[in-house]
Parts: sequence; C-alpha cells; structure tokens
Amino acid sequence: MTSPAPAVPRSIDSDQQLVELAVAGDQRAFELLVIKYQRRVERLVGRLVRDVDLVPDITQETFLRAWRALHQFRGEAQFYTWLYRIAVNAAKKALVDLRRDPVLTESALRGAADDDEDETFIPGRELSSEETPETVLAAQEIAAEVNQALAALPEELRQAVTLREIEGLSYDEIATAMDCPIGTVRSRIFRAREAISTRIKPLLHQRSGKRW
Repeated sequence: MTSPAPAVPRSIDSDQQLVELAVAGDQRAFELLVIKYQRRVERLVGRLVRDVDLVPDITQETFLRAWRALHQFRGEAQFYTWLYRIAVNAAKKALVDLRRDPVLTESALRGAADDDEDETFIPGRELSSEETPETVLAAQEIAAEVNQALAALPEELRQAVTLREIEGLSYDEIATAMDCPIGTVRSRIFRAREAISTRIKPLLHQRSGKRW
C-alpha cells in the first residue's frame, strides 16, 4: 500500500521547491503551480492565438506537457519562463493544426471584427476629470488599431513582442521561452514595434496637438 504524498507546507512559495515536491510525487504542489500561473498562461495563449475558444484547451495542454516534463526542469531558468516556452510551443502546434483544418470558431469570427472584448477596452467605466467622451474614443481607437496591428504581425514577431510588452519578460527570458538567440529576440521585437508604430502613426497625426 502506497504511503500518502507529503503535504505541502504553507510556508513554501518558491517555484523550485514546489517543482521538487511535485517531482517527488506531491500532486498538490503542482496544483499550486497551476493556480499560480493559470491566468498568466491563459492571457499569453489568448494573445498568441486570438481565439478564446482555443484558450482553455491550449492552456490545459500546456500544463499537461509541463507535468509530463517536470522532471526535466533543472532550475536554470525561472519556472514561468520554462512554462511560457511550453505554452508558446503548444500555441504554435494549435495554429499549425488550425491551418490544416481551417474551421473558424464563432469567437474567432467575432474577434476579427470586434476588438471591444480585448482587455484594453473597458466598457462602462466612469470618466476621470481629465477625460471626455472624445478622448476616451480616441484612446479606444488607438488601442483597437494596436490590437489589429499585433494580430497582423507574423507569428514569431507577435510572440516576441507579446512576451516583452505584455508579459514583461526580459530579453534573456524571451530567448529561453522562444528557444532562439537573444539577438534574434531583439530583432523580432524591433521589427514588431516598427510595424505597430507604422500602423498607428496616421491616427496619431490626426490627433496631433490634442491631449488624450
């Protein structure tokens, strides 16, 4: 009869310690890692695939892959960087599969025409003293344009700039997550920023001289 898995001490909050406990057979330790990073992985995956219907499956696949490969984690990078690499690869595979079987889900069709559901759009919020309906509309237009520019980027550029600008990873961490040299990361982020900047410049010129 197998002895029960050791309980996770409440004082443990280190990812490395939780990984070690999970590898030793404590499933609750891995569940704590899932709880800690699930929202971040969902947000990342949502940015990469732009289809909310795919996000839960890819997120689940990410954590399944992480669980199976947990014994390979050596702590040479942060756990979330290692996990993001798995999420990026899972999202890539999902996108490749989607190209082979190009069935657009309802949410993908909505997302192509409507960016209001994106986190940059905050419906129904009250205006601050410095805001007017015109300035709020301008900000929403620019946010929507940025989102569309991001969605139009080649996959590798979108992944790099998402990890940098939205997830806040360092260049070293992005290089680990994307499994490429740091010079390549810098080049992809630069090109992504240039593409986004080129797309929103007309909007900025239209509103030059106005505060928003």
